[in-house]
Amino acid sequence: MHVIIGGAGIAGLALANRLSTLGQDVTVLERSPGPRPQGYMIDFFGPGYDAMRAMGLLPAMQEVAYHVEEAALVDADGRQQAGINILQFAEGDVLSMMRPDLEQVLREHLPSAVDLRYGATLTGVTPRADGVQVELADGSTLDGDLLIGADGIHSAVRRLAFGPESSYLRFLGFHTAAYSFDAPEIHAEVGGRFCLTDTMGSQFGFYALRDGRVASFAVHRTADPAPPADTRAAIRSAYADLGWVVPEALALCPDDDQIYYDQVAQIVMPRWSSGRVALVGDACGAVSLLAGQGASLGIAGAFLLADKLVSSSSVEAGLAEYEQVWRPVVEEKQKVARSTGRWFLPRTRLELVARRVMLWILRLPVLRKLLPAALAGKPTTLIRDLQPT
Repeated sequence: MHVIIGGAGIAGLALANRLSTLGQDVTVLERSPGPRPQGYMIDFFGPGYDAMRAMGLLPAMQEVAYHVEEAALVDADGRQQAGINILQFAEGDVLSMMRPDLEQVLREHLPSAVDLRYGATLTGVTPRADGVQVELADGSTLDGDLLIGADGIHSAVRRLAFGPESSYLRFLGFHTAAYSFDAPEIHAEVGGRFCLTDTMGSQFGFYALRDGRVASFAVHRTADPAPPADTRAAIRSAYADLGWVVPEALALCPDDDQIYYDQVAQIVMPRWSSGRVALVGDACGAVSLLAGQGASLGIAGAFLLADKLVSSSSVEAGLAEYEQVWRPVVEEKQKVARSTGRWFLPRTRLELVARRVMLWILRLPVLRKLLPAALAGKPTTLIRDLQPT
């Protein structure tokens, strides 16, 4: 079976790895000219962790991971107001890493048989009874038995095969940004923690990277889902009233092409496949950064999809089984994300104080077990059961 994958991000690379390992012919088409360096730090745990272990990639992940144990909320003078052990967020092991580093692990461990093409933009999809033909921006075409869109929340495959983005995107009222910069004093102050401003309406966070740079993560509330025309100017405006080290970080904000910026949203669809075209990861079930498990769910969903396609009686049966098993997991995480949005970034002083109190209370041993389910949703062993370690 020849599978064409649109998107060389986390889900696409994981799917290519698993399908090729299982003996399938795989072509990956990525519109960007090369690997994208923009991204932010993620806490990686859950079913994706199980999938990476099953693919033999856990040691490579551990090599690029950071050992961040505490998330600290600090005031305008840098004084800690609340904090929590990051390991409490999830059942089982947690690895903190930059998204580009995770992509690099997946990319560098692709089987040699995978045909990975950068600068390949999909412009058309023509369904066939036993396959699909895709058209590229350079005028060429490619035939496959199956096309899978793994090209993120703004998926071109989804737009071409299922209709406009507006039909499926659920904006959650936030914009987010991330970039890295050199600032030795901030690097030293952050240390081994994830430091977040204890603020309302907008929030800035920082990690210290091993190369001496600082990785930032920012999120703010907005009613307008549209991205700004000038990203750097929009960031400096949205976070201008924050204290502590934020003014220095804003002054060091790089050019737009070095910034990750997007709306915070979910993708909700009635079906994840149509004929020989299917979707995986954020393209069909983005949970948003409020759920904090997009990379893990993308990898686990890709792993499950690959196994169902190979083990089922037909392509169509495999796609149906994948969606039947995985959709409830994704929808539960989406529901949790929507319900915890007010605590993720408080709107009022009362909510701000309530968040501090809640975090301190949840440090008590008797309540620690409540946190993973409250913030991350129900754990799943689907991947672990499918592929024993």
